[in-house]
Amino acid sequence: MAAVEGLTKIPELRRRILFTISLLAVYRIGCHIPVPGINTETLSRFFQTNQGTLFGMLNMFSGRALENASIFALGIMPYISSSIIFQLLTVVWPYLNSLSKEGEAGRRKINQYTRYATVVLAMFQGFGIASALMSAENANFVLFPGVKFKLLSVITLAAGTSFIMWLGEQITDRGIGNGISLIIFSGISAGIPVSAKQTFQMVKDGQLTPIALVIIMALMVLVIGVIIFLEQGQRRIAIQYAKRQVGRRLYGGQSTHLPLKINTSGVIPPIFASSLLMAPLTIITFLPPNPVSDAIRDVINHGSTLYYTAYVSLIVFFCFFYTAVVFNPEDVAENLKKHGGYVPGIRPGKNTSEYIDRVLSRITFGGALYLALVCLLPDFLINKFKVSFFFGGTTLLILVGVALDTVAQIQTFLLTRDYEGFMKNANLRGRRG
Repeated sequence: MAAVEGLTKIPELRRRILFTISLLAVYRIGCHIPVPGINTETLSRFFQTNQGTLFGMLNMFSGRALENASIFALGIMPYISSSIIFQLLTVVWPYLNSLSKEGEAGRRKINQYTRYATVVLAMFQGFGIASALMSAENANFVLFPGVKFKLLSVITLAAGTSFIMWLGEQITDRGIGNGISLIIFSGISAGIPVSAKQTFQMVKDGQLTPIALVIIMALMVLVIGVIIFLEQGQRRIAIQYAKRQVGRRLYGGQSTHLPLKINTSGVIPPIFASSLLMAPLTIITFLPPNPVSDAIRDVINHGSTLYYTAYVSLIVFFCFFYTAVVFNPEDVAENLKKHGGYVPGIRPGKNTSEYIDRVLSRITFGGALYLALVCLLPDFLINKFKVSFFFGGTTLLILVGVALDTVAQIQTFLLTRDYEGFMKNANLRGRRG
């Protein structure tokens, strides 16, 4: 309600929202412009029969642009992969580690390297896609195969990814919300009407009872509520600052807290876990039928005990791994010690670091189990009700997380403008004025 009222009263917020919507519309239009020389009808049928492989997940994140052989077929995944790689390198590479501590100038330099790496990754992936389409036997994906097709595909797909990356940065700077996240959000949301239509068609055909549909919808609302509750959940560690006397003034003495999120790693663990498990299935897709590939497909396919065990284990592992990358208890304890802060009852320094690490490990384990349960829910619905559930676990996490982040930024924008209103008509002068 506050956002709607602010939209009518604050011109700048209205401009930012309209700017964001306009650029997202440009992205959605580009998702329907095909790369020259590709048979889109044949490719679309291929993706419909391979939704459970890595291609299906990439197609989902690209907003079905990969299925349409669009110029945006690679989506924003090369940029995300490049960002994750540089986040990991920042921990192990002293040069990037020193850049990250140089403030805004260092972050701009790292972002520049990330953009360069995105273009390189996009070119490699574009070359791989073009080669795979040409090498597929009896598929007729490519109308005019050859070196010119590969070169054209690599240039087109890399340029499309670069343009999406630019759109995301423009939304972040001049729009509202995180541009990259909103692009992923819009791509996933574009597939909801089609999946919903398929589900209701199943009800009409008698494949799904109305009662089962009501149960699914109620369960979906319940899961969304749980995700909202846990994504905003925090474990607050009390922090006390010692009093310091500088001259005649007394500084410090205030109490605050250190918030630790239940899900610090976000949606990265499910994405990594799904990618690793779907990679073998994707490779098997291009192999001729044989007993070995059939046995591997049966063992690691959706619904098998080994698949679920590996999926949950990978999610838990990546939750701890990525949390360790983005949050360092030793740095937090050192900064608290420098500024005179301490946890009541805990000695500053090493003991504080161990205490924060112990608390963080406990809540990270709980967050990992929560992510695993949310991601396994769609498989339960598909196997139990035999329905094409249009909200996957990873999909649901992204949609809810991006929506919460965007609403929080709108509220922060409104709050900032309200504070500016206190000073709007003030006539401030110096002591001699």
